[in-house]
Amino acid sequence: MAKKNQQQPVGPVAGVYEIDTGTCALVRDTLTADGWIIEVNGVPSSHIDVDDPTQLDFEYMRWIAGLVRHHKFPGPRLRALHLGGGACTLARYFASVYPDARQVVVELDGALAQLVREWFDLPRAPLLRIRVGEARAVTETLTEDSRDLVIRDVFAGALTPGPLLTLEFTEHVRRVLAPGGIYVVNCGDTRDLTLAKREAATIGSIFPYLSIIADPAMLKGRRYGNVVIAGSDVPLGEDPALARELLGGGVPAQVWSDERVRTFARDAKPLRDT
Repeated sequence: MAKKNQQQPVGPVAGVYEIDTGTCALVRDTLTADGWIIEVNGVPSSHIDVDDPTQLDFEYMRWIAGLVRHHKFPGPRLRALHLGGGACTLARYFASVYPDARQVVVELDGALAQLVREWFDLPRAPLLRIRVGEARAVTETLTEDSRDLVIRDVFAGALTPGPLLTLEFTEHVRRVLAPGGIYVVNCGDTRDLTLAKREAATIGSIFPYLSIIADPAMLKGRRYGNVVIAGSDVPLGEDPALARELLGGGVPAQVWSDERVRTFARDAKPLRDT
């Protein structure tokens, strides 16, 4: 097992590395010229194509990227907060698509953050800052109206920590978001969709507009997987071009607008700090 140290070679080197929360395996993706998979404690966490930052291998990341690109943000440049860092795949993508964006990635594991900086050519501050800390604690310290986009993609194993699911936390996100901004979460759920419905109910209690993106089999309760849920104070996910783009992906997906999402979550109770 490789240990983190100051003599670590620059650039990705396959192996298993010690990090603060356990181990990180860096695995070569043989299907791409210079692709890498990052596994944290045995769970696939991120994929990066070193040659092409716009290449997103995980479907849910493509869905988030599409939702963001088809949204009209009011500010002159994108200000993004990523809760959950991993390999900074989405932050790297947005840095390519929005070259003047200002992004902060919050990562709990400081050793992992250091390794990712060493392995991959990430933009430097002020374009991209990696802040080591717990996602909720950091969010609660941020200035009101200081972000246009907040993405929550935090997992401990297969689950998102409970404090990041609640109404009270979502209120902090709403405070941090500027008018016209988007809050996007990656919800991992089982076939009964209980968590996705409760997350939609929670976010819908704070934001007047909702959207969901997932593949039809997931939304029909036929398998477990990812559901992307988003909230805003303006309509989102209604661009027909987004719907066409999602249908044309490797895993075709649907986008639901506010009315359909609220129908989906109508019997679910918001999650609370209890």
